[in-house]
Amino acid sequence: MRVLVADDERLLAETVAEGLRRLSIAVDVCYDGDAAVDLVSVHRYDVAVLDRDMPGRTGDEVCRYIVGSRTGVRVLMLTAAAGIRDRVDGLSLGADDYLTKPFAFAELAARVQALGRRSGAITPPVLDQHGIVLDVSRHTASRDGRLLSLTPKEFAVLTVLMRAEGQIVTAEQLLEQAWDEHADPFTNAVRVAVMTLRRKLGDPPVLHTVHRVGYRLGHG
Repeated sequence: MRVLVADDERLLAETVAEGLRRLSIAVDVCYDGDAAVDLVSVHRYDVAVLDRDMPGRTGDEVCRYIVGSRTGVRVLMLTAAAGIRDRVDGLSLGADDYLTKPFAFAELAARVQALGRRSGAITPPVLDQHGIVLDVSRHTASRDGRLLSLTPKEFAVLTVLMRAEGQIVTAEQLLEQAWDEHADPFTNAVRVAVMTLRRKLGDPPVLHTVHRVGYRLGHG
């Protein structure tokens, strides 16, 4: 999953982003509405977390832009206004969910994950393939009953590969879906993450490199 967090409260935005990254979510951060529109026009996000009261374009204007672009990005609006009228106004713009500040991070994370599941093709919260069981909501993974100790990035890569259901996933697709905008397209980060993930999955080998194409999960 890839998420945009746009909030002019920089400490809040960075704290939310760091918490989501620990859940293996790729997160980009910006602090005003103009930057949010620029990022949405370039990258494919599953969810955008928008503060309504940002400088430049407001969160409302960014939400209208996202809805009008028909990209399928789900929008979670944040605001300090707790009135029912404010919540109704936010949802009427086309936002998918609404959360009042201050909020518990656990609630925001749960809402982001729920919206992420709605952003594309419907996939079950628990994926089970080739003896690998991956529970996205609980952030756990196992193979043949053996719990896997994965880093957030390894978990994200495994999630993308399992959702591909045996189809080849290119390194570029992994960078787009499991890393943020600062990822260097010429880095060997994908190769390293796949290598360590393959080692942790163990034998018999189930994560394969397709020479000059990408990676896939499967037997043989």
